[in-house]
Amino acid sequence: MIELSKKISKLVGKTNAEYGLIKEGDKVLVGFSGGKDSTTLIHALKRLKSVTPFDFEFKAVTITYGMGEQVQFLADHCKEHGIEHEIVDTEIFELAGEKIRKNSSFCSFFSRMRRGYIYTTALEQGYNKVALGHHLDDAMESFFMNFLYSGALRSMPPIYKAENGLEVIRPLIFCRERQLRAFADTNELTVIGDEACPGLRFDVKMPHARAATKELLAKLEEENPKMFVSMKAAFNNIQPSTFFSKEHLDRED
Repeated sequence: MIELSKKISKLVGKTNAEYGLIKEGDKVLVGFSGGKDSTTLIHALKRLKSVTPFDFEFKAVTITYGMGEQVQFLADHCKEHGIEHEIVDTEIFELAGEKIRKNSSFCSFFSRMRRGYIYTTALEQGYNKVALGHHLDDAMESFFMNFLYSGALRSMPPIYKAENGLEVIRPLIFCRERQLRAFADTNELTVIGDEACPGLRFDVKMPHARAATKELLAKLEEENPKMFVSMKAAFNNIQPSTFFSKEHLDRED
């Protein structure tokens, strides 16, 4: 039997209540890659479904890249634990060789294409929400990468509406990565890691920004163990008038 920690259950429940991620009658399609994050997510949603006073549906979907991935064990895992699951086979890997421009981000391309297939599947099958397994470390890394490399103050919201009308939710957004890793280890689950990244099949230099940012955050947290607590609070305490945007200038004449 899968054991989900009380901490993760509490964080997911609190996040759902605070941001209204999942409500009565929702149909949620969950991106399930088989990594520790998405594996935690499907079990967190199963737990949420069993304790909430409202009813909702969810299904896990695994998008293959067309590079011979062995994902039947993911279908077996879902079947064992009573979670509806579907495998969608694609030719993303073959397209990558034709579509990716020189010096473009392989990670970004594969992520966009996979997300596109999840969206398409959701729309075709009548789902109104898509759930992704991003956690607090992902949000912080995204913020610092945008801040340091893209010149933008942007991160990952718990919920937002995509241009196609689907709502994208992140039920694990306040969980730490180490909590999700502990979930997989405690339950002795087989999970897919970075070795499955299709970009590793290409003879290119992989992007360094995320690895560098992760290393930077680890050093900062070592010096200030409460850094993530403070950053999480800061994301709820944004003061636009203190930045350089002219939109926020006082125009009283």
